Amino acid sequence: MSLQYYERLSNKNKAYLWHPFTQMKDYNRSDPLIIERAEGVRLFDVQGNAYFDGFSSVWLNVHGHNIPELNKAITDQLGQLAHSTLLGMANVPAIELAEKLIQLAPSGLNKVFYSDSGATGVEIAIKMAFQYWHNQGCHQKKSFITMNQAYHGDTIGAVSVGAIPLYHDVFRPMLFPSHTIPYPYAYRHKDGAAGAKEATLTALRTLLETRSEEVAALIVEPIVQGASGIIVMPPGCLREMALLCRQYDVLFIADEVATGFGRTGAMFACDLEGVSPDLMVIGKGLTGGYLPVAATLATDEIYDAFYADYEEQKTFFHGHSFTGNPLGCAVAIASLKLFEERNLLTTVRTNASFVERKLHMLTERPHVGEIRQKGLMIGIELVRDKASREPYDWADRIGVRVTMRARELGLLTRPLGNVVVFIPPLASTSDELDAMLDILADSIIDVTEGDAA
Repeated sequence: MSLQYYERLSNKNKAYLWHPFTQMKDYNRSDPLIIERAEGVRLFDVQGNAYFDGFSSVWLNVHGHNIPELNKAITDQLGQLAHSTLLGMANVPAIELAEKLIQLAPSGLNKVFYSDSGATGVEIAIKMAFQYWHNQGCHQKKSFITMNQAYHGDTIGAVSVGAIPLYHDVFRPMLFPSHTIPYPYAYRHKDGAAGAKEATLTALRTLLETRSEEVAALIVEPIVQGASGIIVMPPGCLREMALLCRQYDVLFIADEVATGFGRTGAMFACDLEGVSPDLMVIGKGLTGGYLPVAATLATDEIYDAFYADYEEQKTFFHGHSFTGNPLGCAVAIASLKLFEERNLLTTVRTNASFVERKLHMLTERPHVGEIRQKGLMIGIELVRDKASREPYDWADRIGVRVTMRARELGLLTRPLGNVVVFIPPLASTSDELDAMLDILADSIIDVTEGDAA
């Protein structure tokens, strides 16, 4: 494409688009990256430059881009039905996908409620939990427990159970209050993994002992807390949290939007510890990263609390225009078929071992504080001083600078503050991962140890 074409698009981009999680004053001073097409694990901009998709287009791509089987699923369905509401009727792909999800989900989750994004799926789970108790006459159970630095999406309900001050504090006057307990952040706890785990469980147990009669549910990102910096739970913590909720009659909501569909090496992160939640939210990888479909899965016990005569008004009065969209459901079915045909979970576990070995080369670098990994979710925390674990200042923009250097070298990702994230498409080959990790390592070394450090 000509330079004039790029400049025309760039000017329109700056004139008309407002980008998410982006300070537009900074952005509009730069030359924007404008993606035109994709193939496999690479994205191509309008100027013909190729980039590895090192964060799966915000953590959701599974099989790569422009996959023939997924493309065909959409075009085949398009010849039948593009959309039809689920309000009072059904469609074939929505039914077939629901059955498949129930077969794959942790035991006990037997009902599927569709939505269009992880945030709306969380909103649904929160409202289901609240109304579940209301329908049973337990009107006092209306508060929620969340975890420090939690991120569950950007709707008002999802933000109310979020706890990242940078994202959420400005909206605090609009939100309902939640109880907050610590997520077990071993690297930043004085007693390491054991101390972090115990602090979390003690805080949860103490809260439940004193407030369980007013708590509707606990919501948690199982095993890996994403937006806080890819924080990995110590073994057994998730299982013990779920048991405490059962003991104190509090619902357990698993937000598997980021961790689901093989990202941690299991189909769902809950599977790693045999946890069966009362409600589970899924999205991102559900359609292989193709179309916006999410779902909230519920147990029969929750569903039955809404199953009543019409005049009792126990209906779940919630829905979205594109709920159960046939195109999205069709490509989700095709994506799950590829999981089976290509034995993708085994591939993820093999690739995760390769990545762990490869990243070992960074462990002794002077500004790499910790490398955290579960499956193909990786976060590399950069620190000003390795011995004291002193963090970089926000103004240093260390994560931003590393990811910009990676972009220059042909890899796309986004930082989480001082944490550099690596979340590649699950189907990446070892050669592709090798090339991506070389770029990532070079970028970290160039920025933290180079002349501009």
